[in-house]
Amino acid sequence: MSPHDTIRRHTISILVDNEPGVLARVIGLFSGRGYNIESLTVAEVNEAETLSRITIVTSGTPMIVEQIKAQLDRLVPVHRVKDLTLDGPFIEREMALVKVAGTGEKRVEALRIADIFKARVLDATISSFVFEITGSGEDLNRFIDLMRQLGLVDISRTGAVAMSRGPAGL
Repeated sequence: MSPHDTIRRHTISILVDNEPGVLARVIGLFSGRGYNIESLTVAEVNEAETLSRITIVTSGTPMIVEQIKAQLDRLVPVHRVKDLTLDGPFIEREMALVKVAGTGEKRVEALRIADIFKARVLDATISSFVFEITGSGEDLNRFIDLMRQLGLVDISRTGAVAMSRGPAGL
């Protein structure tokens, strides 16, 4: 396998018109070509100009990722496509709600670990907690793995949101 065939994770930020059907067209581009989406988030970022940012995490060889970006650039409602992974330093975060059930020592340990990870308690009962945690995907995975040993009941997780560092916008 040559370096050009190496599969790498990419975070792609896409600025699009905020109108019906745009997300379906972007997702259709991926699914129609058999590209996997590992994470997807979308939200309006400029109400006055009716623009939304779609953040997609995908994996592929450099050639595949270039094809994806070129095809996204050709879609009419797309204003800009930026591969944050290649374009310089960027910030990426996820958020998760994590429900843990337990009593006694397991309950105390869950609170201690949550404190270390700076997770907030959003709901507490005599036998359970719901924690909110924000951080890198790796941080969330480590927190969830630890909670699994203490009585993990449920997880709801966002996809990645990302933005380049420095003064320039998308």
